[in-house]
Amino acid sequence: MKLHRLIHRASDALRVAIAAAAIAGVTTAFADAGHSHGEAPAAVGANGPQRQPDGSVFLPKPAQRQIGVRTQPVDIAALPQTVALNGRVVMDPNAGGRVQPLVAGRIEAGPRGLPSPGQAVKKGEVLAYVVPSTGSLERAGQQSQLAELRASRALAQKRLARLNELADTVPRKEVETAESELASLAARIGAIGAGLDTRDALVAPVSGVVASVNAVLGQVVDARELLFEIVDPARLRVEALAFDGALPAQVAGASIAVGGQHVPLRFVGASRTLRDQAVPLVFAAEAGALAQLSIGQPVRVIVQTRTPVQGAAVPSAALMKNAANQTTVWVKVAPERFEPRVVMTEPLDGAAMAVTSGLRAGDRVVTQGATLINQIR
Repeated sequence: MKLHRLIHRASDALRVAIAAAAIAGVTTAFADAGHSHGEAPAAVGANGPQRQPDGSVFLPKPAQRQIGVRTQPVDIAALPQTVALNGRVVMDPNAGGRVQPLVAGRIEAGPRGLPSPGQAVKKGEVLAYVVPSTGSLERAGQQSQLAELRASRALAQKRLARLNELADTVPRKEVETAESELASLAARIGAIGAGLDTRDALVAPVSGVVASVNAVLGQVVDARELLFEIVDPARLRVEALAFDGALPAQVAGASIAVGGQHVPLRFVGASRTLRDQAVPLVFAAEAGALAQLSIGQPVRVIVQTRTPVQGAAVPSAALMKNAANQTTVWVKVAPERFEPRVVMTEPLDGAAMAVTSGLRAGDRVVTQGATLINQIR
């Protein structure tokens, strides 16, 4: 009897549990439209990288090592005020040259064939020949004149031979006159013959490498047409345009970025003739510092003036953009906490920027890994 009552009570408890589950299922199934809670958000580890409500980023030490975060303290000091100019690479007029024919004609290969771009050449080396082009009537006239001169030379030789046989009976001045006439005819024949058969040799004006080639075999060219350019890669220059006429007197130094490295430039001088309403400024670098660049390649020239400005020098890689498109840097305020700072900057050189506001002396600015920290949400 007791066993029967226990079984009955267990059955009642089971029915109550099933009913409760059914009610819960119905409540979920018939929830109002627009009130579905969806899947529960994934739990975020408290020790993982995350953006804090105040905009700072929590980044544990293991994550800092994994993404290669590097920081450096900054110091507020007097830095030269700079101006960024658009420039281009040009050849040094004393270490480069152009090869142009003096006469119109047809291109023929030199002793080593036509040069190729990048080929090293020496000063005085023959790069190509130009066979002068003459009209048929002009060439026929020259050949006719050459034939007459040869006939006159033959007569002069015979006359000189007769005078030599009569040297004892004829005055000496007649013999000398005949010799002079024969020499003159021979020189004229040689000059006209050379004009018909000669070729204009195109030689390298300086030692260096061939920068450009504008000639092929058999090409007909005009006089003064540019065929080859020779440059010395170790002695290139940079030309920049300044729209401020007072800037040349304020130049204290300059630099450009070449292959991610800072290359200082030496101010050579400023032109006295405007180009596109700007003053051309010419800069030079140490030998070989610009060898990676090409003639005509555009570059960004950072010119340092003699006017100082207070600020902190930071690498260009440390500057980021926030959601409002403001320039920011990440500052390490705690061992595992980084804070964004909105800053004002000016160009300093090819690899660094001058932060004029937004930083204090001693702040540790992120110089490597700032891009990955900026992406943490």
